[in-house]
Amino acid sequence: MRRLLIGLCALLLTPTSAFAQGDLEQKIDEGQAVVAGRTVLSEGHVDIGPRFVDGRWTLLVHDDQAKADPDGESVWRPTDHTVLQVRDQAILQIPDDPNYAFLRGTPGDDVFVVPQTQDPEVVWVGWNTQDPEVMETIDRGVTMTMTGVEGPGSLVVYLQSGDFAEPDVLWDSEGKPEPVWVDVNTHTHANWVFSKPGVYLVQVKIEAELVDGKTVSDTQVLRFAVGSKTSTDEAFTAAFRETPRAAASTPAAATAESSGGVPHGVLLGIGAVLLAVGFAFVLARGRGAKRRART
Repeated sequence: MRRLLIGLCALLLTPTSAFAQGDLEQKIDEGQAVVAGRTVLSEGHVDIGPRFVDGRWTLLVHDDQAKADPDGESVWRPTDHTVLQVRDQAILQIPDDPNYAFLRGTPGDDVFVVPQTQDPEVVWVGWNTQDPEVMETIDRGVTMTMTGVEGPGSLVVYLQSGDFAEPDVLWDSEGKPEPVWVDVNTHTHANWVFSKPGVYLVQVKIEAELVDGKTVSDTQVLRFAVGSKTSTDEAFTAAFRETPRAAASTPAAATAESSGGVPHGVLLGIGAVLLAVGFAFVLARGRGAKRRART
């Protein structure tokens, strides 16, 4: 709790802190390597995003942590070769606030949170549409949908915009799939809240219309080992078996407000930190995003 309170105060005192803002304003270089081989990512900056691999539209994991090495460069990794480990340092408590009733637990219950704002002790998971070939090839943006989740508990992914705005739920493992619209040249982070420790398999579909009129799509499974005692080996070997759920009858999409004239897209980077009565719940900074109905 002391760590959470210190972190909360630091964020309140530095609303434009470099770690919350600078990493969002990234540029992905052309030709970054796609690296196979089992890898566990338990801290540092990670995105999921589309890439063309041998001409095929593919959802991959973009590992930015490799840049921490003196000669390191960011790389892309196959989803089935990558486990995102959410250690016990991610444990926070559900706030006593009706705005967070969608988390379904009791105020004060422990949950595992991959936050929208970077915590150096927790893997920081977002998404991007910034690969150079992707930006040149897709028309306007992509649609991402969480089509299924297997795990011991629930998963909710939501955005929190600035000025203590209400949370904006993007995905809920106990609800129907909601397509989320992502503009080209976008880099976004959100809050990922897991209700219990264990292995979670999260199936994500990403599709786009290309400038030549063709449509591309890929579906991959993200592997999470939630809790420090959860076996990462088990996360690698687990098989996704759930039948994809029916799509929502009125699908919604998240789109971003324009910021500074970024071509064809936005960077979500202004966030919020909320303090519930008796509990600290570190929420993230990201530029404001809103839901809109797809036509």
